[in-house]
Amino acid sequence: MIELYHHSTSVCAAKVRLALAEKNLNWKGHFVDLLKGENFSEAYRRINAKAQVPTLIYDGRTITDSNIINEFLEDAFPEISLHPTDPVDIAFMRHWAKLLDEELHDSASVITYTATHRYSLLELSKEDLEDFFEQTPDPVYRARKKAWILDGVDAPDVLQALQRYDRALERMEEVLTSSKWLAGYAYSLADIGLTPYINRLAMLNFSGFWDGRPHVADWFERIRSRPNFQSAVMDHIPAELIAQIAERGRESWPVFRHKLKTA
Repeated sequence: MIELYHHSTSVCAAKVRLALAEKNLNWKGHFVDLLKGENFSEAYRRINAKAQVPTLIYDGRTITDSNIINEFLEDAFPEISLHPTDPVDIAFMRHWAKLLDEELHDSASVITYTATHRYSLLELSKEDLEDFFEQTPDPVYRARKKAWILDGVDAPDVLQALQRYDRALERMEEVLTSSKWLAGYAYSLADIGLTPYINRLAMLNFSGFWDGRPHVADWFERIRSRPNFQSAVMDHIPAELIAQIAERGRESWPVFRHKLKTA
């Protein structure tokens, strides 16, 4: 039996839901509300000491970290493969996973908090907002999160986040010029991995990131047309939250674009 602890808008949880859907695997879900800090509860930290989602439980055994979970699913359920067949393409696939872990995931957090999440959090009372900050045990990350929420686009690491995204999209455009997918000629875990991160930009109305990058635009249209995209990604997000993210992103994009273009 497969159980998945996940959150609706978590990019990492979406990666795993996509892999499960592509492999036609049944699973039982447990929703963890990140904005309410449920991932920091004592009960959840007994399952995942990092207080992160997703967490996958398979036959009573716990597996964490989305890229590792997806590799596990590939090993455990190889009947529908999400790996390229060429060893070089497998290496490229793993390079994309490394990029997500080392750069793009953090950048997605910065952009999401500064463009949209901060507005909901700033509606909290001063005491409740301070409690939210204190739920983050790492003092360095806590300070960064405070800046995202209190300073918004003026937070010190916003520009770096935008530039990292811009470089990733430039690399995608380069690869997709000669290949239909990101790691060879078949849809793979590389495409699954990038999907939620590019979709985050689309949800925020930040699609200006791929202006002049027609191959990225074509890739994303193919991604959105896949049967599992809606059910594994979008259907888990409440309609009112989708609308809220879109509205706040639309308002924020001119400021973010100016910051990126004038750096």
